[in-house]
Amino acid sequence: MTRNEKSTVIENLTTLLTDSKTIYLADISAMDAESTSNLRRACFNANVSLEVVKNTLLAKAMENTDKEFGDLPSVLKGNTSIMISEAANAPAKVIKEFRKKKDKPVLKGAYAQEGVYIGDDQLDTLVNIKSREELIGDIITLLQSPAKNVISALLNGRDNDTEETSTEAAE
Repeated sequence: MTRNEKSTVIENLTTLLTDSKTIYLADISAMDAESTSNLRRACFNANVSLEVVKNTLLAKAMENTDKEFGDLPSVLKGNTSIMISEAANAPAKVIKEFRKKKDKPVLKGAYAQEGVYIGDDQLDTLVNIKSREELIGDIITLLQSPAKNVISALLNGRDNDTEETSTEAAE
């Protein structure tokens, strides 16, 4: 790869990292072609982008962004694939689901919701991160709850009044 090609790759990676809210680094080495193809399909279905990257170029791209990746560059050893998604937990869910059948991919680290997660032991933590849509749903549910309680109480009160009126009429 020429110097100009490397420079172009670093620029593209820098733009990708800058524009992305969720970045996962995984090891998919030693996966056969069929498994890799299945993983790519699973990523596509979950709106997760999967690319194999060179560690040195990714490290330089990380340096070029304004984001604080903490110790994340320290995991850039061996084969590295980058998983990009809008939803913070989508790549973790793909990895966890895929590992029900295989022992790969292995999570090296992640940058999600401005936090850095290092190591495969963080996978369950990342799976449990709520997406923006899930948080909005929770907030709406919380806001609707008091209104539903008031309506329910009013309806129950009206039903009781109706029962009392029909009982009095029957007597």
